Amino acid sequence: MLPGATIGVLGGGQLGRMMALAGSAMGYRFVALDPAPDAPCGQVTPQITAAYDDRDAARELARRADVITYEFENVDADVAALLTAESYVPQGSALLYTTQHRLREKAAIEAAGVPVAPYRKAGSLAELTAAAAELGLPCVLKTATGGYDGKGQAVIRQPVELEAAFRQVAPGVSAGGAPPELVLEKFVAFKCEISVVAARSASGEVKSFPAAENIHVNNILHMSIVPARVPEEIQRRACELAERIVSGMNAVGLLAVEMFVTDSGELFVNELAPRPHNSGHYTMDACVTSQFEQHVRAICNLPLGDTTLLTPVVMVNVLGQHLDGAIQAVCTPDEAGNRLGVAPKLHIYGKSESKTGRKMGHINLLCKDTGDGLSWVEQTNLWRN
Repeated sequence: MLPGATIGVLGGGQLGRMMALAGSAMGYRFVALDPAPDAPCGQVTPQITAAYDDRDAARELARRADVITYEFENVDADVAALLTAESYVPQGSALLYTTQHRLREKAAIEAAGVPVAPYRKAGSLAELTAAAAELGLPCVLKTATGGYDGKGQAVIRQPVELEAAFRQVAPGVSAGGAPPELVLEKFVAFKCEISVVAARSASGEVKSFPAAENIHVNNILHMSIVPARVPEEIQRRACELAERIVSGMNAVGLLAVEMFVTDSGELFVNELAPRPHNSGHYTMDACVTSQFEQHVRAICNLPLGDTTLLTPVVMVNVLGQHLDGAIQAVCTPDEAGNRLGVAPKLHIYGKSESKTGRKMGHINLLCKDTGDGLSWVEQTNLWRN
C-alpha cells in the first residue's frame, strides 16, 4: 500500500492524530471515524462523525479508505469484523477479539511461551474466594473486559476485603445483573514496570523499540524513561519477549507489551495494547523512526524503519491540571533546560476540554542522561499536583 493511498482510522483521539501527522508526511491520506465532532484526529484530517457501532458509517469509512486501522482497542469487534469482510484491515478482528478480553489475552501470551502473573477466572464471589485461597493474597481483581488507567480493578490484601472488591469491580451483580467475567491476578512484587512496543508488518518482518521504564501516579502513566534503568540483559530479553508475542499472535501493526520486572530479574507480562502506546511517545523525538510512522509502515507492508535510540529521553505526560503550566514552561526561556542540557519537545493533542487527570499532551525531554531529564521535571515543578 504505497504513499498516496488513504488510511481509514477507527477512532479520532490523539493516537489517530499523531498517526495521521506521521503518515501525511510520508504521502498518505487519512480519514477518521469518531463520534466527537471536534476530535483531535479530525482537526488534521477529514472525519466521519458517527458512533463506533454505526455500521453505515463504518461502510462509509471502508468506501473512502484503501486500508483501515484502529487507534484504540475498545472498538466494536462486530464492526471490525464487518470491515474485515468488506475492506482491507490488516490487523483483522481476531487481534481485537483477543486483546479485548483479559482471559483470552493471557492465554495467547502463554501460548507464545511468555510468562504472565499467576491468575484465575472469578465469575462469582465463591469463585473469587476459592481463587484467592489458591493464589494467596495480595491479589488484583480486574474486569475481563474494559477498564484502563486503574479503572475496573481493585487490590485485595486481606480476606475480609474480598466481598467489597467483588461489589466494586462487578457492581451490576448486586442489582441483579448477569454474572461478571473477572480475572484475579497474583500481585507481583515488582521492582519496576517496563514496556516494549513491537511492530510486525503484513509480510512478517518484526522490530521492537527500546524498552521504556514506566512510572505511574494515581494509576495513570506519569513518565517513561529510556533507556530503562535496568540491566541491558533485561532490556534485551524484554524486547525478545515482545517480539515473540507479536509473532506468535500474527499481529500486524504495533503491539505494546507491558511487563513487571522483579528483584531477581524475572519478567512477567501484565497487559497488551494492539496500537500505538502512551509509553512509546518518546520515539517521536528520540528514535530514528517514531512508533506512529512504524505503525503506518507495518499496516501498509512497507519495510519497517530503524528503531535505534538517538538520545536518552524522558517522556512526561501533561494532564489537564498541568496544561497551562506546560505550555508556559516550553514557550518561555528555559533556565533549567539550559543549565541541565535538556531540550523539551511539547506535543499537544487538541482535545476540546481540559479536565483534571485527562491526558492533554506530553513532553519529550531529550538529554545526555535521563537523570538530567528527571531533574528538569522536578525543578520545573509542574507535576506537583
